[in-house]
Amino acid sequence: MSAIVCNPIDLPYRFQELTAGPFYRRVVREGADPSVIHHQGRFYLFVSMSGGFWHSTDLKNWDFVATPTLPIYDYAPDVRIVDDHMVVCASHPTKKGNFYRTRDPLAGQWEQITGTFTFWDPNLFQDDDGRVYLYWGCSDKTPIKGVELDRATFRPLGEPVEIIHGQPATHGWERKGKNFDPSADKVPLPMKAFISANPFIEGAWMTKHKDRYYLQYSAPGTELHTYSDGYYTAQSPLGPFTFAPNSPFSSKPGGFMPGAGHGSTFQDEFGNWWHVATMRISKNFMFERRIGVFPAGFDDDGVLFCNQEFADYPMTIPEAPADPWSLSARSMLLNLGGRTIASSSDPEHGPALAVDEDATTWWVAADANHGQWVETELPHGSTVHSVQVNIAEHDLRPTVKRSRKETTLTALWQRHINQTEPATEFLVQLSNDRIEWSTVYDSRVSGASRSHVFVELDKPDTYRYVRVTGFAQPYGGRFAVSGLRVFGIGPGEPPAAVTPTAQRTGSMNTRLSWPAVIGVQGYNLRYGIAEDKLYSSWQLDARTSHDLGALNAGHEYWIAVDSFNENGITRGTPVRVSATPNERH
Repeated sequence: MSAIVCNPIDLPYRFQELTAGPFYRRVVREGADPSVIHHQGRFYLFVSMSGGFWHSTDLKNWDFVATPTLPIYDYAPDVRIVDDHMVVCASHPTKKGNFYRTRDPLAGQWEQITGTFTFWDPNLFQDDDGRVYLYWGCSDKTPIKGVELDRATFRPLGEPVEIIHGQPATHGWERKGKNFDPSADKVPLPMKAFISANPFIEGAWMTKHKDRYYLQYSAPGTELHTYSDGYYTAQSPLGPFTFAPNSPFSSKPGGFMPGAGHGSTFQDEFGNWWHVATMRISKNFMFERRIGVFPAGFDDDGVLFCNQEFADYPMTIPEAPADPWSLSARSMLLNLGGRTIASSSDPEHGPALAVDEDATTWWVAADANHGQWVETELPHGSTVHSVQVNIAEHDLRPTVKRSRKETTLTALWQRHINQTEPATEFLVQLSNDRIEWSTVYDSRVSGASRSHVFVELDKPDTYRYVRVTGFAQPYGGRFAVSGLRVFGIGPGEPPAAVTPTAQRTGSMNTRLSWPAVIGVQGYNLRYGIAEDKLYSSWQLDARTSHDLGALNAGHEYWIAVDSFNENGITRGTPVRVSATPNERH
């Protein structure tokens, strides 16, 4: 049977205990910069600041392997297969980058190959002829580079080639700021001294498809909801490369948890393509991030794309070759903005924040006593398929003082990755009358320290109320929920269709507006550079206008606006948007 998953991926993301000077002390979860390969029937997932890697046979259930012999405090770990060895490398700002290889990653024995130069955000690639290349770069000042390596020693063969420079003057999606508006950019402290107004060009990943080389990269910055992946193509591994105008191919600026940058593209055993990328919270900490997986593919013209429509709704992981556009939004969100109550609440974090479809806001219990709960009401007659519970880390502080031997300095912070998985205990129950409750999940049984639990019901059924009750929380914190998300099918009809009016207001911007629809939860923009290639999407709330600033200059676009609610999605008719500013459609 095919598996059902829901982004962000349900992993026990590692707690980071952070200190900076005598006053800054904080605990957050972090997981970002994912590298995934499929090797000998198993997926291997390497994630920044995880202390090891996860492996899976189905992209749903993941097992963890600690790797203390690898550089676990170096960001952006890369994993690839070179000559039947799994090879791992990672980033360091000052030290020469070493490589680590093994034929048996689950056994934990890694051979170290001493590196010869410094790199950040590395990506190894072995071509069909056996030659090996390294791509790297993570900067708002310098480009992504590439060089051929000796396949045995990983020493450079020749001089590095500059490949990808930031182009925010013509690539709208590379611009920083909220909704790609540089004037709205707010750099979090204490990073202002290190970050300019230029986009970070980073996260290289090479994929070869039908004799064409696709060098993928990320922009404009990991802490932004617009973090995305674009790509360049070439006929040889070191170019020359040409920008793909349908970039970004991976972009998720809307929805519950935005962001889809710094990722990797891979195939499963059935030939289906996937892209795994970084999703953003960045509320407690600039690098507070999670992992999302998305169906991907190449069309008949060789265009690389991701299906990220409703990308944090339940999605199918098939057990056969499948159309990537058939895998998402199998059920709808039932409780967006619905009536929600709680046993108690912090005055600044009321229960409505658990159902506002925003991972950066959350309900918090008034105290840390066990048994605090939050409850959401569903439309009468709703059929529930699944529930996702997203736990927030509210004002967590280290409970013990770590010695210098237990911490590592990364950037500005002294950091300790907690591998003990502190208990995150909560109970999920459903009811029709608030008297008799059916339990569908109890983390006290599994003992897992998971913060984005997705529970699929054994059999869909009608329910009116969903309650989540908290018990022991990590670091003695108060129970906090950023997203109590209930999925299924509502009792009514999908909303009416809309057709937008579009005006190109600048070389990289288009202003869209459309009439309001009764009973709508929100709208989903689909857009692309051809009428039959609306591969990019942007999920919005119930607003009736939007300034789309993700466009690339000099290209005509087609844009459709779909309406949706708890009952389904209604497709809109695409309209053409000229490459010339001020032309209305």
